[in-house]
Amino acid sequence: MQIDTSTEFGARVVRRLQDEIIIWLTTVAADGTPAPRPVWFLWTGTEFLIYSQPRTAKLRHLARDPRVALHFNSDDQGDNIVVFTGTARVDAAAPPADREAAYLAKYRTHIQQIGMTPESFARAYAVAIRVTPEALRGH
Repeated sequence: MQIDTSTEFGARVVRRLQDEIIIWLTTVAADGTPAPRPVWFLWTGTEFLIYSQPRTAKLRHLARDPRVALHFNSDDQGDNIVVFTGTARVDAAAPPADREAAYLAKYRTHIQQIGMTPESFARAYAVAIRVTPEALRGH
């Protein structure tokens, strides 16, 4: 999926992908219930990289149904809406979070603020998830 950066919307989406700390990842539970959760992410230019603790509901959901949605919070007026839909997969070959330089550069301070080191974070959040976006909508 390409983001058209020649439009105001596309340029805003790219800024948010670079600047935002949190994105909401929505998976689907076995009974069909959407299950949104805030996650840290890295936009690689073509996909999202998210690290998860093992044995979480989101991983169980993804194993059964890899379709996901990701979205940012709106602004105070309910504008600045950005929603991606796509497919997620666990990437066992991904480097641990403490060896992913761009991820660490983005979240090092946040990792320290939650009382962890990059190494302890990588041990706790040891499962890499990659989301390939297929569609983008918003305003």
